[in-house]
Amino acid sequence: MRLERAGFSLDVAMELPGHGVSAIFGPSGSGKTTVLRCLAGLERVPGSLVDFQGITWQKGAHFVPVHRRGIGYVFQEATLFPHLDVRANILYGARRHGMPRQDKAIQEIVTLLDLTPLLRRHVCHLSGGERQRVAIGRALAASPRLLLMDEPLANLDQGRKLDILPYLDRLHETLRIPIIYVSHDLDELARLSDYLVLLQAGRVVQQGSLFEVLPHLETNLLDEQDACVVLQARVAARDSSWQLARLDFAGGSLWARDHGVPVGSQLRVRLLARDVSLSLEKMEHSSILNSLPGMVTGIVPGGHPGLCLVQVQLGDSLLLAQVTRRSMTEMGIHPGMALWANIKSVTLLEQPLGTRLGTR
Repeated sequence: MRLERAGFSLDVAMELPGHGVSAIFGPSGSGKTTVLRCLAGLERVPGSLVDFQGITWQKGAHFVPVHRRGIGYVFQEATLFPHLDVRANILYGARRHGMPRQDKAIQEIVTLLDLTPLLRRHVCHLSGGERQRVAIGRALAASPRLLLMDEPLANLDQGRKLDILPYLDRLHETLRIPIIYVSHDLDELARLSDYLVLLQAGRVVQQGSLFEVLPHLETNLLDEQDACVVLQARVAARDSSWQLARLDFAGGSLWARDHGVPVGSQLRVRLLARDVSLSLEKMEHSSILNSLPGMVTGIVPGGHPGLCLVQVQLGDSLLLAQVTRRSMTEMGIHPGMALWANIKSVTLLEQPLGTRLGTR
């Protein structure tokens, strides 16, 4: 996909899964929204190939217009009709795309997004989060084959984001259509996405499974504050006497505060590099509960000249640790070295965003 503009050049090649949530992540100006507009047919990309599930949307002079692509599009701003109530806004999504009214399908959307109490309310009386839920409902009412979401939470404050994220979780779990989600917020993408494309200056830096891309030391879009890994884990046990839960993953177990997640539940956990320290021996007398054996597999400079980012293999999993250059030198840390990774805190991404299950 190639597009030239004054002061900007887009040249990307990507093949996204036909299911789940594919996320496009990058700084402002990297071309995230432009990619979405090209996929939607809002931008023509001469000389490029745009194909969806075996159907060619653009190739040479062949171009399928946006209204024939079967796309739902959710913008940063919930551009609703102020003279209509919530129900009429949702139904407009179906009528505009020539879809017959299907009360059962509309009711499923209303239930999914918890819009029943809002149906007769005019949109001027809705909060920002409620407006975005209605905008998502209107996009889904058109029965799209593909849902595009362009930073849908960017204009919401943290409280409103916390309100709407559970509904996005439901979309992730319930919808059988692929979703392409654009954001510059790694917290959102770590929680919602399955596949990750890193975009910088109109070029793809890296792409692949979320769980594989984040641990890569070449993922240079993440500074030392954002560097992290996301692990798939299972609640294996709960220790009611200490209010702790044991989370098993492919590489060991983590203890975290028990938030009532049932035993056997599958979930995601995020480990920030700045919350991981390294030691030559297991920390026996420490407030840090999680001390796991691993092996150093790579080292790169950190975002600050005094820091390094260390990649550590734990069984079949990788994590990242942020370490000062002084500690690196004094400990003699090098690739192939066996040591212990001490994890100070864990974030459960299935819990409300920002819930930190500290284990110090």
